[in-house]
Amino acid sequence: MSSRLSPDDQQRVDQYLSAPQHQVERRPFRPWFLLFIVLASVIGLGLLSRLLSRLVL
Repeated sequence: MSSRLSPDDQQRVDQYLSAPQHQVERRPFRPWFLLFIVLASVIGLGLLSRLLSRLVL
């Protein structure tokens, strides 16, 4: 796929993206950890709502 930018603009974009602040090392994405966090949040909020309903009623 060819770029729609002019060569001069493409050079500026490449220079911008190669700057040190855009070269951040990231940990690999872990979907199972995300699923665990979501489930723990849902269960925790569910338990909190049950506790609050028993205290109010």
